[in-house]
Amino acid sequence: MEINPHIEKAKKGDQVAFTYLLDHYWNEVYGFMLKRTENETDAEDIAIETFSKAFDKIATYNPEYQFNTWLIAIAKNVHIDLLRKKKTALFIEITDEEDQQAYNVADSSPSAEDELITEQNLSQLLQFIKELKPHYQEVIQLRYFQEMSYQEIAEQLEEPLSNVKIKLLRAKKLLAEIIQNKR
Repeated sequence: MEINPHIEKAKKGDQVAFTYLLDHYWNEVYGFMLKRTENETDAEDIAIETFSKAFDKIATYNPEYQFNTWLIAIAKNVHIDLLRKKKTALFIEITDEEDQQAYNVADSSPSAEDELITEQNLSQLLQFIKELKPHYQEVIQLRYFQEMSYQEIAEQLEEPLSNVKIKLLRAKKLLAEIIQNKR
């Protein structure tokens, strides 16, 4: 069993390692979810949420599993949560064994950030967003208020796609911290 040095560094909080893992595994997770959802926006949202959850829980990653398998398991759970939230499915039946295993491997609950951000009313949320640094305010604004895709944001900001993804991850985390501290 070969230990991936990037995963080990990421477990210690190394941001460069996180960026490497995001870049290295993004297409696989995004591609998997695009086939599953047939919707680019949903696939992007699921992929970014997957990496957010993975980085939050990277200390729990078990190297007996392939890292991409672990990410896909998280992505499947994020997708199930999305379907529940959208209520497009009356019920979700986990039929194949792989999905059942995936459901057991990864935590499917919404992240603390998601719960905090969802609870806030809009005017209060806008006040909290104003406390973020301008570049974080901008990506939140473009993504959640103008509903631009990651690619559209990258083009508008003239930045690499990976920078946009990382900025959004950080912006959501910082926003959740602001909300938590104001409680």
